[in-house]
Amino acid sequence: MTIEEAQQTVDQWIQTTGVRYFNELTNMAMLTEEVGEVARIIARQYGEQSFKQSDKDKVLADELADVLFVVICLANQTGIDLTQALQRNLAKKTQRDADRHHNNPKLH
Repeated sequence: MTIEEAQQTVDQWIQTTGVRYFNELTNMAMLTEEVGEVARIIARQYGEQSFKQSDKDKVLADELADVLFVVICLANQTGIDLTQALQRNLAKKTQRDADRHHNNPKLH
């Protein structure tokens, strides 16, 4: 699935199953919540925190997909083409960071 297809699929789901988009502030709060769930899993799976019983069924892939879903919702409702936005962002990073990471002794 391309990013464009993902945006269309999410929009179709919202229009049929979700009824309508939550407003942008609600979606921003939901994004923050979903990112927190990703952080919780990362802290326990790769960090030093131990899993609680309530965390045992959480799957990182599912939580990352939740983050992506809300990001796509925000893009759709604010008229952002994520394919174009990502292409511009990668071009900016490529130009800005052409030598920076190669010259960073912390990465070697």
